[in-house]
Amino acid sequence: MDAYGFSYKAPQWTAKLKSSCKGAFDLYSAVQDFIVPKYYYDRSNRSVQMRLYTLSKRQFVLVFICFFMAFGISVLIGIAGPNIQIEDTRTKTENLPNGPFELTSPMLTKFNKSLWLTTVIEAGDKSAENFQKPFNVSIMLRGVAQDSSQVIVNAVPYNRTRKLVCEKGKACDELLLLHLTTLHYSTYIITVKFEGLETLHAPVSAVNFYFRTYNPAFSNMVIWFRFVFLVTTFIVTCLFAHSLRKFSMRDWSIEQKWLSVLLPLLLLYNDPIYPLTLLVNSSIPMLIDNITQATFLCALLLFWLCAYHGIRQSDRKWVKFYLAKLLIVGVLWVSTLVLSSWQLYCSLYDPTFNYKVDSGDFIGMVIFFLVVGGFYILYLLFLVIRAFTELRSLPYMNLRLKVMTILMLAVVAATTTITVMRYGVNILNENFVTELSTYYNNCAEFLAFYSLLNCYLYTMAFVYSPSKNAHKDTYFKDNPTFSMLNESEDELIYGSDSDDNVHTSLTGNNRHLSNEEE
Repeated sequence: MDAYGFSYKAPQWTAKLKSSCKGAFDLYSAVQDFIVPKYYYDRSNRSVQMRLYTLSKRQFVLVFICFFMAFGISVLIGIAGPNIQIEDTRTKTENLPNGPFELTSPMLTKFNKSLWLTTVIEAGDKSAENFQKPFNVSIMLRGVAQDSSQVIVNAVPYNRTRKLVCEKGKACDELLLLHLTTLHYSTYIITVKFEGLETLHAPVSAVNFYFRTYNPAFSNMVIWFRFVFLVTTFIVTCLFAHSLRKFSMRDWSIEQKWLSVLLPLLLLYNDPIYPLTLLVNSSIPMLIDNITQATFLCALLLFWLCAYHGIRQSDRKWVKFYLAKLLIVGVLWVSTLVLSSWQLYCSLYDPTFNYKVDSGDFIGMVIFFLVVGGFYILYLLFLVIRAFTELRSLPYMNLRLKVMTILMLAVVAATTTITVMRYGVNILNENFVTELSTYYNNCAEFLAFYSLLNCYLYTMAFVYSPSKNAHKDTYFKDNPTFSMLNESEDELIYGSDSDDNVHTSLTGNNRHLSNEEE
């Protein structure tokens, strides 16, 4: 410039413009870090690559087919299985209407497990008008020992007030008189007296008594299937723990962490000491069985809340994240334990006690459960809607949500179907008093419920276990926003490429991420 006799100097406003643009870009980069966090975020946000990410559509369909096939086969085995109950009917037409009626139970073994005595009173013409009549029931119980001597079980007669309900055109309702939770003798002699039926406007024509016990063949089947589920669960638990052994626990996804809790609880749910409930004259094995079942079911409810909330939130502080969930599920757990323990205690010391009739608070307890359960359902729906609203466009998170929701809906739908078929509209009926109604009605119900929960956990253990190409230094971000950087990988998983190409692409991409991180 100096050779030509003049020089040029850039104006100061261009430097200011460049400085302003650079500041704007720096500000945009800083804001972008909050909008789309980068892959080198803190290690606590990373999770082990799951088998879920490497399955093709065909493999996903095969997984769900296996799940439903295992469930369906169990139901079919239950349908072909033995009857759950054995019934023995005794009809009395003498000493009407008040008795006394002396009844001798059929021969009992430990595999009969329990004994129920119910009655149906035939009063007047079925075409007569509806009526209700309270009356008193007095029961004396004697047991026949091995030396054929009789042992008085209750020195003072059991006295209960029952209500005879007869509807027009129908037989009178069946009433529960006695329920022996444990069998100490092979035969029982029961003396039943009524008081107050002589004032009925329709005369009593007959009194039918029904002895009901568990079918020993059904008890054997329960033991064997529980054993099969127990062994299978133990194997699945060991395999799942073995697959995660080389990864730090802080790198596990929330599903993997919860499965490490649910699988051991499923072991307890299948109850390794269940045969003791048949072989030992003690209520402790039954109490333990009630506790383990309630604990597993409530843990499953807590898992659904935590999974749908935790999948979109990596910062899970105890008070903020767990407190509300533990409060809702904890109330259900404590209430279930108190109710089952109280019912077991009362039935042991007074076999004529029926908590649905004699407690006076049955409807209140049902309403309380419905209210707390309603809060749980609303909270779960809120978390599900929030999760799908925020994460449905993110490939990996959307995939996790779909699998988790499909499996959960399968469990909820099957459980609801079993409950509706079992109870119907009578679940709130105070006169729904036959204690057998709180147990399984047939083998299909038992196997359907148990196989459903076991197969559900087995399927989750498979899809959430680490993939074959997962290594110690290969992680996916356990942060929903990271999936926005990997939208092309969703096409690799579900594109037309072969599974080998999918695995190679994913492995190469993970190595690239690992090298950049280093």
